[in-house]
Amino acid sequence: MSMPALFKGRLSIPVIGSPLFIISVPDLVIAQCKAGVVGSFPSLNARPPELLDEWLARITEELAAYDRAHPDKPSAPFAVNQIVHKSNNRLDHDMQLCAKYKVPMIISSLGAREELNQAVHGWGGIVFHDVINQKFAHKAIEKGADGLILVAAGAGGHAGTISPLAFVAETRKWFDGPIALSGAIGNGRAIRAARILGADFAYIGSAFIATKEANAVENYKEMIAGSTADDIVYSNLFTGVHGNYLKPSILAAGMDPENLPTSDPSKMNFGTDASGERAKPKAWKEIWGSGQGIGSVDGIIPAADLIARFKKEYDEAIDPPL
Repeated sequence: MSMPALFKGRLSIPVIGSPLFIISVPDLVIAQCKAGVVGSFPSLNARPPELLDEWLARITEELAAYDRAHPDKPSAPFAVNQIVHKSNNRLDHDMQLCAKYKVPMIISSLGAREELNQAVHGWGGIVFHDVINQKFAHKAIEKGADGLILVAAGAGGHAGTISPLAFVAETRKWFDGPIALSGAIGNGRAIRAARILGADFAYIGSAFIATKEANAVENYKEMIAGSTADDIVYSNLFTGVHGNYLKPSILAAGMDPENLPTSDPSKMNFGTDASGERAKPKAWKEIWGSGQGIGSVDGIIPAADLIARFKKEYDEAIDPPL
């Protein structure tokens, strides 16, 4: 396993908080980093585009101030997620701002681009690319990504279908660089399991939705805290790419989660339209994403408390006697 120098001495547990559409905002990112896990957000969450400059300035300044006040326990680095799909007409603008602030880590999604990786390396940052199979994993590394995020079965958002056990094992046959594993990780024991499988980091999103700092409506947070893996539906209807969603939110939108139509993948759109609004299905804000690990989420708490619970469970996780 390989831990990049960027993270050494700056993590309380080996966790990257995944970038959550709408939900990941500076309050959550800063809380995650101060508590010792990588905080991240999609650049497209900052709307209008000019807001991204303010967000990056605030995150950079607040974490720098925290580090000056806590030189023995500095904050974890933060990351910005860039959607590389051709529909994202903000990519060049947002990457220029990332260069301005020398963002430590870029998480690239829906397309691997050699020129993006080179740009990030030019200012001293690193790039992790999220993938759902070996084909995309090889392509990402060939184009210069530093690390891989293996989005396995059970993950929230645009999840894959491969078991995390198989996904990590097969990737480790050819790749000895840093790996983050995503897929139903909702407690410290699962973080330890990810490490035992051969990943360097656990990649966690859904559990952070039910935190005080998350930019999610209260009903969404309560639904996360009150649901289990049985409440997750896998569908490509809402974006054109298969993902995991909360069944109660689909029902609340007046649809039958057991009989959802199939969307045309060629019509997926993750960017913005001419008016500057993010292109999305009509019901996007009512259809809530989630991974299968939410059975471990029992309530709505501050992100620091959630991370403290993760750490306690992680430290206590040992093999039971045979």
